[in-house]
Amino acid sequence: MPPKTTAQVVAILEKLFEDHFGKKAEKTEALPVSGSDRRYYRISNGTTSAIGTYNTNVAENNTYFYFTELFHKHQINVPDVYSISKDRKGYLQQDIGSTSLFSLLMKEGFTDNVRKYYHKSLEQLAKVQWKAGMEADYKQCFAAHRFDEKAIMSDLLYFKYYFADLQDIPYDKILLISEMELLSKELGRVQPQMLMYRDFQSRNIMLHEDKVYFIDFQGCMQGPPQYDIASLLWQARAQLPEARKEDLLNGYIASLTALHVPRMDEIHFRRGYSQFVLLRILQVLGAYGFRGLLQHKAHFLASIAPALKNLESFLSDHPQLPAYPEFRNLLEKLCSKDMQERYSRNKNPENAKLTVVISSFSYKEGLPKDKGPHGGGFIFDCRGILNPGRYAAYKYSTGKDINVRQFLERETAMPEFLDHVYALVSLNVEDYLGRGFEQLSVSFGCTGGQHRSVYAAEQLAYYLTNRFGVSVSVNHLNEKKWVLQPPESNQAS
Repeated sequence: MPPKTTAQVVAILEKLFEDHFGKKAEKTEALPVSGSDRRYYRISNGTTSAIGTYNTNVAENNTYFYFTELFHKHQINVPDVYSISKDRKGYLQQDIGSTSLFSLLMKEGFTDNVRKYYHKSLEQLAKVQWKAGMEADYKQCFAAHRFDEKAIMSDLLYFKYYFADLQDIPYDKILLISEMELLSKELGRVQPQMLMYRDFQSRNIMLHEDKVYFIDFQGCMQGPPQYDIASLLWQARAQLPEARKEDLLNGYIASLTALHVPRMDEIHFRRGYSQFVLLRILQVLGAYGFRGLLQHKAHFLASIAPALKNLESFLSDHPQLPAYPEFRNLLEKLCSKDMQERYSRNKNPENAKLTVVISSFSYKEGLPKDKGPHGGGFIFDCRGILNPGRYAAYKYSTGKDINVRQFLERETAMPEFLDHVYALVSLNVEDYLGRGFEQLSVSFGCTGGQHRSVYAAEQLAYYLTNRFGVSVSVNHLNEKKWVLQPPESNQAS
């Protein structure tokens, strides 16, 4: 059976909304996603609002439903699931707003207010691990049931293949694999083994009515609790100061007393924590390499430099970890100043004058003229991509709107098209920077200059800004002729 179209998915979720609340949906707004195949929509009618979620992975959904019930039982704040479709692919859940702990941190910095929410998050995490974890049926986990030696080795290889091997740094591959196997065996024996959240980071912690709520816990499994603490405190983009990390770790350990957790060897616990900090840093670098270097997603590219800074900081503070010479030698080379500079967002030299002028246009109006001093540049034809403007749901939107963005990303060949664009344009950007050129022009054309070309222009600008730190100028040449409302509305106005 072919995958559901956006219109079909929205219809399913709006039906759940109507059946649950007894009123039709008045507004359905697509919400952004990052590394997941799940689709999220905010559905509302007046003051009534809910989040509709659609995911074709039923096993993953069932895991989410199971842990939602388990967490509610132990008074852990997670969104209520209001209703589930018969095929268990769509579900409606509580709308807890859009403020994450990460967004608050980016807005305020590590203020006393942000510190308060971090401590609340770790207190709730302790309940997840030590209370819900004591009762959890780990057969309900959809992927792996336990974070064991094989899972740890998988994370290490993920880092090796998707990040380390892409950096052209020589090392003894056979020796490195042997050392990774020894490290995975060592970490696989770390105790205790409780309920591990797996992706416990500040983007998955929402703030609602002065409470912290957890989302995206489908990856839960049995494993070491230290891994989750490392995930939160060493999140690359957060860059928490060392003193703050220690304060939060102390707060977590203190919260175990309030939960009447059996006596724990704190020295042993902290030693395990340090080991899993390293593993989490490497796993994250693997993810950033896969999503950023191979899939050309700018958000992940922008995260590589702070992740390397994290690695440098860790190695400096832990000269004994990892206790394997070839492995440590490779890590030291990876987080060198030269490597960090390579992925810095400000790589454009101070004396570089390059500006990339990116335009969207309509072929009906003819090709844009390049006014730069060097001439040339790129013109990409987007008309081979399925046109959102053919459909009523997108006709009066533009390539800047999230509903059009998600349509192009999920239901067209636009991601593959842009992969080729990124590779071609990057070659010239690197060359132009080296030669001191002042301008490079890149234009995207489509039929109306409103949907596909606009989206492509905006995405390339975001990519180049994060990949090279160059100056970028974006012009939508057909903007004055965009059709943003039906003709009847124009006449009425």
